[in-house]
Amino acid sequence: MEDCLICNRINMIKEGINKYFVAELETGYVVIGDHQYFEGYTLYICKVHKNELHELDSDYKQKFLDEMSKVSEAVYRAFKPDKLNYELLGNGDSHMHWHIFPRRLTETNPKFPVWWTPKDTMYSESVKPSNDALEELKNKLLVELNKVV
Repeated sequence: MEDCLICNRINMIKEGINKYFVAELETGYVVIGDHQYFEGYTLYICKVHKNELHELDSDYKQKFLDEMSKVSEAVYRAFKPDKLNYELLGNGDSHMHWHIFPRRLTETNPKFPVWWTPKDTMYSESVKPSNDALEELKNKLLVELNKVV
């Protein structure tokens, strides 16, 4: 879909120009988040443009959920958080994509949902990884992802 941000990001992956791309799985793409206020923040993007889990056929849905679980395990192993938060929202961008947030007790408000973090803090230019830091994040995640898939 031309006006879908997620579909546009997938097209960038296919064109080899999405610098946040980590890996392609059977049902989706693993990408590091553009902003890393929560270090290790990762997304798992469904390959097909669907808005809701129940829109997927049963086999695909089971595989998508299984792969998301493996991606989250890799995130956990790579970034060693105290807890993971998982979200499949879609109010803003309806194309299914999981947000996987590593959470740490050392955060300012570790018991608050991530979305309570002020947007100007969470999406600050200061939490965008440098190219070197991005490569390090991607490599750490890919090493662990290769162990679980």
